[in-house]
Formats: sequence, C-alpha cells, structure tokens
Amino acid sequence: MLLQVISVLGALMVLSAYGLIQGGVWRELDAGYLALNNVGSLLLGIVAIEDERAGFIFLEFAWAGLGLVGVARAVKARRTAS
Repeated sequence: MLLQVISVLGALMVLSAYGLIQGGVWRELDAGYLALNNVGSLLLGIVAIEDERAGFIFLEFAWAGLGLVGVARAVKARRTAS
C-alpha cells in the first residue's frame, strides 16, 4: 500500500510539473519545476527498484539525471545573472 501511495505521489509530481510548464506557469529552469520533476522521478525510481522493474528503473533515474542537468543550467544562469 505504501508503494502505491509513493508511486501516485511521484506521478502527480511529474505530471504537475509538466502541466505547469505546458500551461506557461513555469519555465524549464524554474526551481519549482525542477524540484517537482526530480523528486517525482526519484520517488518513481524507488518504487521501480522495489518492484524490480528494470525498464522503469532505467527510465526514472535517467529522467532524474536529465533533470539534474536542468538544475545545473539554472544554477549557472543565476550565477551569470548576478
């Protein structure tokens, strides 16, 4: 039951982040988007590990890794802006 709650929470986080970007509320380097996307992906990755789903493990941790590229870009953009 706990894994189901974690997976639904992770999915809602990723989908909310994507929806807010598509709706123009956030941009790709906004902290809220990056946080929801990365934390949601990590939660889904943890559930995939527990369920031993190799494809989903790869997908979710690759997604989180790509999200960290966005975090690095955001940090760099903020440093050059100040």
